[in-house]
Amino acid sequence: MAHVVTQPCVGCRYTDCVVVCPVECFYEGEKMLYIHPEECIDCEACVAECPVEAIFHEDNVPDEWKEYTEMNAEMASKSKVITEKKKPLADS
Repeated sequence: MAHVVTQPCVGCRYTDCVVVCPVECFYEGEKMLYIHPEECIDCEACVAECPVEAIFHEDNVPDEWKEYTEMNAEMASKSKVITEKKKPLADS
């Protein structure tokens, strides 16, 4: 099982979650972050750190954001790993 970054991250891309991840499973996209489902160890450390509440366990992703589960898997494999905090895209 894994966690999924969903719609609230789009355009914000806060990286508070990245620095608490013990396995470096976050990947940086142009407008949001992604979690690689095969690397996530389901520790939940990232959930509490997300200031826009964009991270959900894959079993609990709201119906309107279900497509983000597949999007995270696809885009993480095409993106660069991120391990350090960066300035967000927006000051939301």
